[in-house]
Amino acid sequence: MLHHSALTDRQVRQYIKQKRIGLGGNAKLKIYGALSCASGKRMKKENRVFFVSEKEAMDLGFRPCGHCMKQRYQIWKNGSL
Repeated sequence: MLHHSALTDRQVRQYIKQKRIGLGGNAKLKIYGALSCASGKRMKKENRVFFVSEKEAMDLGFRPCGHCMKQRYQIWKNGSL
């Protein structure tokens, strides 16, 4: 997990291009989702974290975003994940 506040914008772009970042999340709310998610783009930089994979996010106790990952969220909500 990488904290956005510890990275420059250039580093974030490079990490995305290098596939070292695949998902974004909110550290306070423990939610992860797509980098293109409108909800994720609105969060404060100090709360934003990045993950390589969905497995990494879930292993750290994060849940799927109900906005951009509706199917994964429903599975998580129903306790099947």
